[in-house]
Amino acid sequence: MILDPRASERNLRLWQIGVLVAVLVVWHLASRDAQTAFFLGEPVKVAGRIWSWFLPFELPPNALFTEGLPGRADIYVHLGVTLLETVLAFVIGTVLGLVVGLWLALAPTASAILDPYIKALNAMPRVILAPIFALWFGLGIWSKVALAVTLVFFIVFFNVYQGVREVSPVVLANARMLGANRRQLLRTVYLPSATSWVFSSLHTSVGLAFVGAVVGEYLGSARGVGYLILQAEGTFDVNTVFAGIAVLTAFALALDALVGVAERRLMTWQPRQGETEKL
Repeated sequence: MILDPRASERNLRLWQIGVLVAVLVVWHLASRDAQTAFFLGEPVKVAGRIWSWFLPFELPPNALFTEGLPGRADIYVHLGVTLLETVLAFVIGTVLGLVVGLWLALAPTASAILDPYIKALNAMPRVILAPIFALWFGLGIWSKVALAVTLVFFIVFFNVYQGVREVSPVVLANARMLGANRRQLLRTVYLPSATSWVFSSLHTSVGLAFVGAVVGEYLGSARGVGYLILQAEGTFDVNTVFAGIAVLTAFALALDALVGVAERRLMTWQPRQGETEKL
């Protein structure tokens, strides 16, 4: 019996939506207790907070999920700052990781010399660099970008490095026999081999870029979603904290989806999972 892949995908989506609905229902029932609501928030009020951020009109003063909400925040300014920091860190960290990973993978001597220093930097908890970056770059966006770059860089670097080192010696020997020079080997052998490793790292790097930006905003900023969450924590407004987390998660998923689109377009030569199973 052959199952329809589209029906299977629909069932999967239904299960995923069902899990989300179940979590929200349990959360809502748990938040009916006042003490629990103080620590876990209330999903209806969290939704109301997001509504008040993004919609251009005010809700009625006596609406259920406007109760207890602080004043309207200019979410577009704060979100724009956080997204700018995240995208800059993601692009800069990816480019640096790609370039340095290729260089060290193709230069064994330099790789051997720098190996202990790279391992030491990777082992360092990079969050402790945030005060140093704030001192060097000020409290603007660049201190947050620098912190997030340190998180993205190593993920991409190690994947590119490993991807290039995993190139089959047989493929390299055949390419050299056909007269490929170093530049042609880089373009037709090394880069395609590293591409799948790069994209697997980029899905992880999206979340880390957001982490670096938000942590930097926590430690010193006057704008950004991290700043809004920090202000809400200071007033024990857990609903606004969860609203900020939900907004950041939604945009992180959107950026991850864009990476997925780019991956599908650039990796057309790689068979998909369904096609592999048919073979």
